[in-house]
Amino acid sequence: MHWLDDYRKKQMTPEDALRCVQSGMRVYIQPGCAEPEVLAEALVHRAPFVRNVEIVHLLTLGRADYVAPEMAGHFRHNAMFIGANVRQAVNEGRADYTPIYLSEIESLFEDGAMPIDVALIQVSPPDPHGFCSFGVGIDTTLTAAKVAKYVVAQVNDQMPRTYGDSFIHVSNIHAIVDVSRPLCELPREEITPLQQAIARNVATLIQDGDTLQLGIGGIPDAVLLGLNDRKDLGIHTEMLSDSAVPLIQSGVINGSRKTLHPRKIILGFVLGTRQLFDYVNENPIFEFHPVSYTNNPFIIAQNDRMVAVNSTLQMDITGQVCSDSVGQYLYSGFGGQVDFIRGARHSKGGKPIIAMPSTAKNDTISRIVPTLTPGSGVVASRGSIHYVVTEYGIAYLHGKSIRERAEALIQIAHPNFRKQLYDYCEHTKWLQRPLAVLSELASTDPKR
Repeated sequence: MHWLDDYRKKQMTPEDALRCVQSGMRVYIQPGCAEPEVLAEALVHRAPFVRNVEIVHLLTLGRADYVAPEMAGHFRHNAMFIGANVRQAVNEGRADYTPIYLSEIESLFEDGAMPIDVALIQVSPPDPHGFCSFGVGIDTTLTAAKVAKYVVAQVNDQMPRTYGDSFIHVSNIHAIVDVSRPLCELPREEITPLQQAIARNVATLIQDGDTLQLGIGGIPDAVLLGLNDRKDLGIHTEMLSDSAVPLIQSGVINGSRKTLHPRKIILGFVLGTRQLFDYVNENPIFEFHPVSYTNNPFIIAQNDRMVAVNSTLQMDITGQVCSDSVGQYLYSGFGGQVDFIRGARHSKGGKPIIAMPSTAKNDTISRIVPTLTPGSGVVASRGSIHYVVTEYGIAYLHGKSIRERAEALIQIAHPNFRKQLYDYCEHTKWLQRPLAVLSELASTDPKR
């Protein structure tokens, strides 16, 4: 166990470990529930000694004090996916946002377009062979650690050991900070009647033997809760939440019909609670990979009957999807939405699905609009969209004309906004004939 002597030599305090961060460097922080909070806090304490340090990461769940106004000049964050803890800083111009597909982030690290000087990671204690596990989050972190000039590891005995391409050897770590503390958690949302109504419509598109990708939030959780009567479902996804655990335990999700990695749940990271962390610990059904693999559309498409369910903030009447901003207000990021839309649509029998509420802000704003709000970014083009689901039904857009798309989307829009949408289409000459009587379109609200 010669690696053990190496481990002991590398043990140090958080403050000493972060002395490697110098002015002008780029620092990567492992995201999600795996965020190394002790190291992030020590990085902030380093502020008086450095200038112009760029901090790069995806969604993090802990504090992000490095984006505080007083940190200007010392740190500047570059978000690859905007979380709630950095959203204000991004929109006030104190932090940056890089729109990019999740599958392509690691190539920026590898080809030198975004070289990493220091990677701050959190891992499990080493096994008898000296390998530490990245645990609940491989995501883009394994690659960041491979290319970084300096790797600082928060070694936490509460980090699960997970299988797959999920390990780093002690010899590849430069500084080690030992801790014992709970991981960041993302509690389950309470599922609303609206989300249940949307989920019921999505569930009609999911059949026995399908392979699923589901995002985070109330709608995906509600979809999973409605699949108890299905058989032999599989999972190939970038992330997984607590709601999948009951279906795995009951045997509904077993991967037996998967055409790629049968009997395995392929994922890049989990976002959830301690219950989920305990379930993935030493559990061989879970196989973790970097998102450059899980989100590669060509890999995704090798799963027959791939069903990808994602959401959006706004969609125009032709099917253009805006998922990362509300007008000019930058809100989140691309994530894996387009990766899985592409993969599912090239899968044999695959179904890319956009699922969303028909309205926002207590039914005062329609999410299906004549034109996107000025400043909105199109994350998925109209040519990419197949199924669109709201609480009012399902619209199928693939191969449809602008007129046909408008008709289909108006029928699943909220009744309060259907006339407005129809009037716009009539004005633009997209619809040359009346739709069904509007009173018939205004069907019973499924939330009631």
